Amino acid sequence: MKTSRQTLLLALSLFCAVIAQAQVPKYNSYPSASAVIFLDFDGHTVSGTSWNVSGPIYCGASGLDSTKITTIFNRVSEDFRPFNVNITTDSTKYLAAPLNKRMRVILTVTSDWYGSAGGVAFVSSFTWGDDTPCFIFTALLNYNVKNISEACSHETGHTLGLYHQSTYDGSCNKISDYNYGQGSGEIGWAPIMGVGYYQNLTLWNNGPNSYGCTNYQSDLSVITSINGFGFRTDDHSASFGSATMATFSGNQFNVSGVIEQNTDQDLFRFEQPSYGHFVLDAIPYNVGTGNSGSDLDMQVTLYDATQTQLNVFNPGTLLSSVIDTLLNAGTYYLKLEGKGNMYAPNYASLGSYSLEGNFTAATPLPLRRLELFGELNGDQHILNWLIDADEQIIEMILEYSIDGRTFEPVLSMDESSRNYSYKPVTAGAIQYRLNVTFDNGRQYYSNIITLKSSGKNAGPVLLGNPVISNQVRISSPGIFDYMIYDLSGKVINKGRLNAGLNNLKTSIDAPGMYVIRFSNGGEYWSEKIMRQ
Repeated sequence: MKTSRQTLLLALSLFCAVIAQAQVPKYNSYPSASAVIFLDFDGHTVSGTSWNVSGPIYCGASGLDSTKITTIFNRVSEDFRPFNVNITTDSTKYLAAPLNKRMRVILTVTSDWYGSAGGVAFVSSFTWGDDTPCFIFTALLNYNVKNISEACSHETGHTLGLYHQSTYDGSCNKISDYNYGQGSGEIGWAPIMGVGYYQNLTLWNNGPNSYGCTNYQSDLSVITSINGFGFRTDDHSASFGSATMATFSGNQFNVSGVIEQNTDQDLFRFEQPSYGHFVLDAIPYNVGTGNSGSDLDMQVTLYDATQTQLNVFNPGTLLSSVIDTLLNAGTYYLKLEGKGNMYAPNYASLGSYSLEGNFTAATPLPLRRLELFGELNGDQHILNWLIDADEQIIEMILEYSIDGRTFEPVLSMDESSRNYSYKPVTAGAIQYRLNVTFDNGRQYYSNIITLKSSGKNAGPVLLGNPVISNQVRISSPGIFDYMIYDLSGKVINKGRLNAGLNNLKTSIDAPGMYVIRFSNGGEYWSEKIMRQ
């Protein structure tokens, strides 16, 4: 038996059919690193370690096929991408590494020697230098690739000196030894050292561990300070003067990188050859739809040649980002960062990414300026714009997007309008652009701006006032009844709103003032409608 510092072990809780064992493919995430984490899928006999109180442990193979092995390798590699460590499935890489800078992670169907758990590890065993492994019990995890991957990173984290990320109430009483995270969807988050089975975005964390609500554990600091390795060397400069050149080839460029630390900013420079349409897809590394397996919530900032910020792109409910805009010929810069979101902290949004830029030449604009501006005034979104053109505007639509890709109309504007304000119902970041069509048939979009809504409105909100037709647009947070009156009290229309955007055709034909009243059965809201 080892000393007391070696005897502390922690098991990850659980949540079977046997699958034929495939030949294990050989992969390396960072071959130049001297520190190694070996994912051992093909069985191993463990002897002479702190686990062997009752003799050798004969571990069967993982029961996973090569496709599942590949996905697990990729998921675990991404969790450790910021660090100067090689995740490998090659035993020769493990055996060649220094004894005190390597860990064997045994993925096995054999668990009866230990009991019911997803995995188990000794805390800080990575540096012991005696080949003490940790274990992942694949059959008890139902051969589920996501859960096995989470268990691999979690148990490896224990070997690197980490305890559980836990949750406490306001009185410092422990709610759970495991932090289950929060949220849902693509950006639903949990700590790797909590329970990551049920969330898409699982990250290292800085939070209270299992030894008390004030005992904060900075996972990144622990990993990089006591195990003989640190962060990877930065691959792209944060300086405009040293920005990496992204060169168009066939009107497309492709570049990639890694955000290694939460202070890291990667800058790229590209030359737009002429006026045209520029589209950038900024995608974090993933293993499938919905950016599954990603560890990076991307933010992209676009600058012009004078290093003036043009816009920030960070869709609130997606980990990826997109730019879709018209640019003049010239030099531009892209800044890549990892950011938090409404669920995940900014602490460890780290990992690898790829950028694909596409350019399509366009006919010169029939206008000199088309620019959208916006600001917040409490819960109000204040929007205004400049249009400098010789051609006549025949249609102008203010559009919004929640995901940064799909834009929907807020309302059609009178061609002379240059401002609009309203109070949105939707919480989170909302992107806006102006869609303008001229009398020569050409259609153009303004720049995209982003405003963040608090989403605190209790009732429906009228979009577009005054109105210029008998159609009224209303954004509603739920199901509400409505009635429209004229000033004499006569009911013009009544009906029911659905949650979301509602387009109501009314009998408001004559110009003047009207009142719309909303009700949910117990509360009432009223707004005035100006019909031009």
